[in-house]
Amino acid sequence: MAQTASTMQTIGTLAPNFYLKDTNSAYSLSYDDIKGEKGTLVMFICNHCPFVHHVMDEILLIANDYRVQGIGIVAISSNDVEKYPQDSPELMTEYAFENSFEFPYLFDYTQEVAKAYGAACTPDFFLFDSQNRLVYRGQLDDSRPGNGIPLSGSDLRGAIDSLLYNRVINPVQKPSIGCGIKWKM
Repeated sequence: MAQTASTMQTIGTLAPNFYLKDTNSAYSLSYDDIKGEKGTLVMFICNHCPFVHHVMDEILLIANDYRVQGIGIVAISSNDVEKYPQDSPELMTEYAFENSFEFPYLFDYTQEVAKAYGAACTPDFFLFDSQNRLVYRGQLDDSRPGNGIPLSGSDLRGAIDSLLYNRVINPVQKPSIGCGIKWKM
């Protein structure tokens, strides 16, 4: 299992806009369509990555816990589907249904959105405040497939809680580790 780390974009960066097809609906959505009143979580994931599979239950818990508190949540897949057909939009729809996604799962065919965000791996997490400024980028927690550390979502949950309750977000942020995004050549 190859491991790639997040690029750790600069805190304060404005959220890049996008307009992508939601594989859970017949609609295309922009950042403004999914942004939350209090903040927005943008996650880069894919269907086949073992790192994503490892954290999916916690991602779903986080989505359910925080979307009702004013956090907009979206997942984006940017992998090259010609080389990795298991990440095709049709299979994204199935994956979202099987995992009961209550948030959009967008397909970034051109990979321009992943590049604009500086996404490097799956999963990769970007949390923006109500002014669309990056306040957290990095890992869910210290758990990885096979390392024996239980999932808690502690790093990401801590950042979201700090955002919601106007506390200082921990400036020590660890990069996410996962499968590298499958870039087109």
